[in-house]
Amino acid sequence: MTENNGPLTGLKIIDASSVIAAPFAACLLGDLGAEIIKVELPGKGDATRGLGPWKDSESLRWPGLSRNKRSLTLDIRTEEGKEIFKELVKTSDAVIENFRPGTLEKWGLGYDVLKEVNPNIVLTRQSGYGQTGPYAEKAGFGTPCTAFSGFTYLQGYSDRPPVSPAFSLLDYVSGLFVAFGTVSALYHRDKNDAEGQVVELGLYEAMFRMMEFLVAEHDQLGKVRERAPMLAGHSSPAGTYETKDGKWVVLVCSTEKTWRRLAASMGREDLIDHPSFKTNQDRMQHDEELQDIVKKFIAGLDNDLLLDKMDKDGVPVSPILSIEDIFNHPQYKARENIVEVDHPRFGTVKMPGIVPKFSATPGRIRSRAPELGEHNTAILKDEIGLTEEQIQKLYEKGVI
Repeated sequence: MTENNGPLTGLKIIDASSVIAAPFAACLLGDLGAEIIKVELPGKGDATRGLGPWKDSESLRWPGLSRNKRSLTLDIRTEEGKEIFKELVKTSDAVIENFRPGTLEKWGLGYDVLKEVNPNIVLTRQSGYGQTGPYAEKAGFGTPCTAFSGFTYLQGYSDRPPVSPAFSLLDYVSGLFVAFGTVSALYHRDKNDAEGQVVELGLYEAMFRMMEFLVAEHDQLGKVRERAPMLAGHSSPAGTYETKDGKWVVLVCSTEKTWRRLAASMGREDLIDHPSFKTNQDRMQHDEELQDIVKKFIAGLDNDLLLDKMDKDGVPVSPILSIEDIFNHPQYKARENIVEVDHPRFGTVKMPGIVPKFSATPGRIRSRAPELGEHNTAILKDEIGLTEEQIQKLYEKGVI
């Protein structure tokens, strides 16, 4: 591993989760300096190791999701595995898990047990629908939970079926909340010299928390918002527009200032004080008319010319970028948003860079994603004090 001086240096996190959401949270904490011990089932490992896309039957998702982690294979369903897990908990700050509610308790590793081992431990629990309620034990993955959150209902066209996100959006959004919840509990513990606690959330709750407008709208207006192919009901003009050369851009005027800038940029200052467009509410009531004006203006300019003009005039417009566009874009290069990391078989592999950026304690990719059980010996010797002979016996029994 390279030098570590990230803001979370000194924290030790046990990542006992699998697939995407909770492991992504652990990865974020690792990016910022926390030591992450990835606990995986012997012989199988995290299911993410087998998730696509693939190259030569090897997951291309694993390298970016599991960097800055050390892999320990450990069957915590066995008695010896439980005892080793408890020993790791003794010197750790937090455990992140995403088993179905009740699973850790069934294995004899519930919070009451972990707290006896280490009163300061934080247990972050992420499941499909949370630890309580009639859906608590229901199987939950990102795409179904996205539907449950109300988000999918809004996506697409009103005369067609709802559209699920093209990738595991909710898993990554939920991962942000898992990471945020974990460090918040650790801050409270350390700031107040308090003991640890349980942090828990359901996958769907992360997305639902971002839709406060939907809740208030239904509560106060009784409205059920329907599907729309672009931003609707918030501000006008806003949406997706095609340029003269067949490219696409997104434009949003969320404030009066940006609306006035757009009108001036189009050479239509006359619209600024027009009764139909004077306020955002006025513009929303005459959205179709205003959209037609904006569409025609944008359709009359090539993409590069439009972007140059709008940028100079302070109008919030962005090109819709493909991943190929992103690889070549100067902004992504300047911000080091794509980085190259060593890989045991590919040579190197590119992945998203570290965010956010810290001026004094920057995060780093200190190590590539681990091979299954790569750090078994080092962790068991250094963290628990087992001998080579003891470790070999654990291998023979299938505990690690």
